[in-house]
Amino acid sequence: MSAVLKVESTLTDRYQTTVPDAVRRALQLDKRDRLRYTVKANGVVQLSKLDASEDEDPAIGAFLDFLAHDIAAHPERLAALPPALAKRMKKLTTGVKFNLTEALSPDAE
Repeated sequence: MSAVLKVESTLTDRYQTTVPDAVRRALQLDKRDRLRYTVKANGVVQLSKLDASEDEDPAIGAFLDFLAHDIAAHPERLAALPPALAKRMKKLTTGVKFNLTEALSPDAE
């Protein structure tokens, strides 16, 4: 099978790369889209856009559906978060820094 498109990119010191514009357009990628890398036995790597539905956990989906149904059926059961609990949560997380877009350290991976 001949290639339709050949482009290159470079790995940074943190093993990150930019998806070339031509590939982003071909796969119709948007910011925050997830990618799947399929490594074949012959060493060929296939890159594809991960369909959001493929990434969903069926147990979590069922639980969230249950919650949505229960909230709709029984809105009287909803209660505000107690101020003391909110204050404790804030105290426990003060100074905790995180960046959801930053790559994990090699130790964390």
